[in-house]
Amino acid sequence: MYADRPFAESGVENREPILSVLSPRLEGCSSLLEIGSGTGQHAVYLAPQLPHIVWQTSDRADHHAGIRAWLDEADLGNVRPPLVLDVLQDVWPEGPYDAVFSANTAHIMSSDAVAAMFRGVGRVLAGGGRFLLYGPFSYAGRHTAPSNASFDVWLKARDPQMGIRDVDWLQGLAADAGMSLDEDIAMPVNNPTLVWLKS
Repeated sequence: MYADRPFAESGVENREPILSVLSPRLEGCSSLLEIGSGTGQHAVYLAPQLPHIVWQTSDRADHHAGIRAWLDEADLGNVRPPLVLDVLQDVWPEGPYDAVFSANTAHIMSSDAVAAMFRGVGRVLAGGGRFLLYGPFSYAGRHTAPSNASFDVWLKARDPQMGIRDVDWLQGLAADAGMSLDEDIAMPVNNPTLVWLKS
């Protein structure tokens, strides 16, 4: 069905729960940076539901063709073509953005990249803005479900730099970047959304 563009089943499965979290928290926002837009599916589903927001996609250059294919088909007026953004290597956009959103990225990034992402978000996020980070996380070294523990083992076998990140560690990164954890929202399949607030 999507032979002409990349497709992720998770992009369909989690989009409605993510929208239910984003919608009330982005009411006063006019600009959003998405880090790791991946296939582009989240942007083309979420942005039309949030027409007051200019949605800026971004990812490493090798993902841009797929993102553009989704954006071209959707033809949305409030979504911008992807910026080249490898959080470890590329120059970040200047911003400021009212919000930053990223889904299913922290566990496939290296720990250095996760730290770089938090530093970058701290620079480009406007004061009072929110960084909404969706995905699997652990707490005080404990996984929230056996499935997440198995997933963590699988990730590290694939690449030792990958792995489910612990919220305690993320809180330290956030503090260094001028952000604090404002909400920890339970969602389906043990993947919460962490909402970080820029002071």
